[in-house]
Amino acid sequence: MDWHGPLGGDAFTHPALFYRTRAEYLAATVPFVLAGLANGEPVAVAVPGPNLEALRDTVTAGGGQSDRVRWLDMTEAGRNPGRIIPSVLRAFADQHTERRVRIIGEPIWAERTAEEYPACAQHEALINAAFRGRDATILCPYDSSRLGPAALADAAATHPLLVEGDRWWVSSAYAPSQVVDTYNQPLVEPDEVWTYPATWFTPAALADVRQWAVECAARAGLSPDRQDDVVIVVSELATNCIEHGDTTTELAGWTTTSALVFQASNTTIGQFHSLAGRLPAPHHQPRGRGLLMINELADLVRIHTHDNRATFRVHFDLPTSAEN
Repeated sequence: MDWHGPLGGDAFTHPALFYRTRAEYLAATVPFVLAGLANGEPVAVAVPGPNLEALRDTVTAGGGQSDRVRWLDMTEAGRNPGRIIPSVLRAFADQHTERRVRIIGEPIWAERTAEEYPACAQHEALINAAFRGRDATILCPYDSSRLGPAALADAAATHPLLVEGDRWWVSSAYAPSQVVDTYNQPLVEPDEVWTYPATWFTPAALADVRQWAVECAARAGLSPDRQDDVVIVVSELATNCIEHGDTTTELAGWTTTSALVFQASNTTIGQFHSLAGRLPAPHHQPRGRGLLMINELADLVRIHTHDNRATFRVHFDLPTSAEN
């Protein structure tokens, strides 16, 4: 595969790479990185830890000047799929507006949960709108030996170009908007939740909301630092509902086996843009950073919109026994 120029000739290219083995993975990704360095292009790699180590070691062993590459473990940087575009992809590309950039981004791996996957698929679909017209190539590897048929079909729907081995082709299934809509799924609360005792929110009531949030976080066993993050996020959820909807908001919290979860539902939000909270805010813009902050601090964010109603669900990972 010749990676020295963009596939298809467009300014922005977004191919999915299907691989089955570590050897196939490296056979495609190492030349992609080396070609970028040879072209003088800024290169970033954001993939899960084991693939990150293998790729970095191979580039280093081949004399590819791995110190010129930005290396990120996607299991950490992209723990919440909603922050990958603003904090990983666009953050890197916006630092290098004078040159074409190339990025390897692997946001979907076999250990992603069923709760995380819809946000991952929507993220892949929204990359196309977030980078439209930009000089960039974002290569997204998919482990076809471990991911299921639905994930591979979604890859074909969210990527205009597909790569396997030494060949590439245009995806006939490309339909990113359809994927965004498909995973705009209702978020149903469990039977037992901690319901905030009021539904009529005003700015003056936010202090009570914050106190309720920190009590929930402490009950779930989160660290003091993480409790602070919870307070910020829940306060932003309430503020977002006040500013963009009416003041009637349903706010609830609960725990699962692995996470503390909060959910806020509000009506009369007006038109909700699918890229809200996924694009870096311009420096001159004084407001509009609430969802960006929520995506940055939470471990998972899910959003469902229907008619004039929006539901926001945020997850905070519970500490493991090793962390206690």
